[in-house]
Amino acid sequence: MDLELKGRKAILAGANASIGRRVANILAQEGCDIALCGRTESKVDAVTQELSALGVKAIGEAVDVTDAEAFPAWVASAADQLGGCDIFISFVSVNPGVDTAEAWTTVLNGDILPLVRGIQAALPALERSDAGSIVTISSTGAVEEFMGPQPYNALKAAIMNYSAALAQKYAPQGLRVNTVTPGPIYTDDGPWAYIKKNMTEFHDSILQQIPMGRMGSGEELAKAIAFIASPACRYMTGANVVIDGGMTKRVQF
Repeated sequence: MDLELKGRKAILAGANASIGRRVANILAQEGCDIALCGRTESKVDAVTQELSALGVKAIGEAVDVTDAEAFPAWVASAADQLGGCDIFISFVSVNPGVDTAEAWTTVLNGDILPLVRGIQAALPALERSDAGSIVTISSTGAVEEFMGPQPYNALKAAIMNYSAALAQKYAPQGLRVNTVTPGPIYTDDGPWAYIKKNMTEFHDSILQQIPMGRMGSGEELAKAIAFIASPACRYMTGANVVIDGGMTKRVQF
């Protein structure tokens, strides 16, 4: 199936590792030009080189996404350098794992506000696209109880609500907004690799909750995200797509 991504332009925040890196590679394999940012310059440079080797235009920069001026400026600049923006995705996330005032501020500043600012900065270019697409990333911690009260779960749920409202607002213009809600996804450079090595008992307890008996791979999730973001999926907007191997038990009406 042709995802109609050849020649399209994607801006990916936090795509220098883990899931974001896999999505960048899948999009590039389909011929999509990529602008990406991340915290670590060496990682950004490595991924940019990987993507360039696939024959697409790839630009990358180390950016502090919590900087209310620098990050939106980078998004706008990336759209100019690419010659437009058809897809915007933020993979930026942080999970302190505790329920304190400081943790709420950390998640708000390190996850939610970068997403909002990034979308706002990308909107002018997205609105000019004939297949504009925003994909937001939530978590199964937002749809079922997970490890008690904590800001990460609550604010990941807020992403679904915000995305649905954006979808309604921009649907008349043909700009789509969808949420992807992953369960545990294992990548060699992601958090579950660290947890498996250093928190084995917790890792194994989560594994036991997944009916498929394994975590998803970064490539599996990336392919789903690429499809949802692509012009091949033009009629989907306002959706929340749960990809978790059956971990969540609720009926998804």
